[in-house]
Amino acid sequence: MNKKLIAGIGLGIIAMLLGVLWFLQGIGVVHLRPILCFADCKPLTGKSPEWQVTGTIAFVVGAIVAGACARRASRQRKN
Repeated sequence: MNKKLIAGIGLGIIAMLLGVLWFLQGIGVVHLRPILCFADCKPLTGKSPEWQVTGTIAFVVGAIVAGACARRASRQRKN
């Protein structure tokens, strides 16, 4: 397997994990204080539809990237 495919799978998985975290924060299950703040940052309290949508999009994009790279890797192994 080449390094680009491994990196693509890794980045896809990271995007999926971040998507799950952001979605859970958006529905109010996970509460985290901001770690790095450059402006007037406030902790997210309650539900946030914006973070729910952002988390869903990040998860789907990460799944597509990881899946595409995994398919390419399996095709390369067969040849």
